[in-house]
Amino acid sequence: MTQRRGLFITLDGPSGVGKSTTIEALRSEMTERGIVVRHTVEPSTSKLGVFTRENANDIHGHALACLVTADRYAHIEHEIKPSLKAGDTVICDRYVASTLVLQRLDGVPLKFLLDLNADILMPDLAVILTASPGLIANRIAKRGIRHRFHLDPTAPGREVDLYAETAQTLKARNVNVLILDTSDVTPSDVACRIADALPDPSVASAISPNPTTPQGT
Repeated sequence: MTQRRGLFITLDGPSGVGKSTTIEALRSEMTERGIVVRHTVEPSTSKLGVFTRENANDIHGHALACLVTADRYAHIEHEIKPSLKAGDTVICDRYVASTLVLQRLDGVPLKFLLDLNADILMPDLAVILTASPGLIANRIAKRGIRHRFHLDPTAPGREVDLYAETAQTLKARNVNVLILDTSDVTPSDVACRIADALPDPSVASAISPNPTTPQGT
């Protein structure tokens, strides 16, 4: 008998869109539904992930993209797959959708990023949060600049557009994508909508790389 694996859920979206509060609300919602949840993040909390996060303002372009993806492959092997195999549902704060946006803002071509991530484990549900660029800019201004991308006043609008494009890129590769606008709803409402959209664990994909190798466009 094959042991049922847990679900793999990723949450991505522009900075200031409310990912952290949504994830906390989602963890509570899923726990109330009797689902065992493991929360993780990218860059990961490993030595490689910490190095990547701490140096992301100094390392740019292709080099940073390679670091982020190297950390992702190690993250999948050492944390994500074991948790899924144990039957836990994994919620990852940022994953491949963020790479396809942030590294493109950093000048890396889409095809290079898709090729670099060709063998990663794809999520059972990829959630992309969005909001109006003006609202995002106001939130970033209130909490303060945390990354060099935030120094560009056009970044919120560019991020929103690129995440919308990325959602279509993932859908074209048979990834289950849920896009939610957080502008006028509470984190609890967003969490409920995500929990209601979860696929049946009995039909979750096997723990293996994405069977369809992405091709650049």
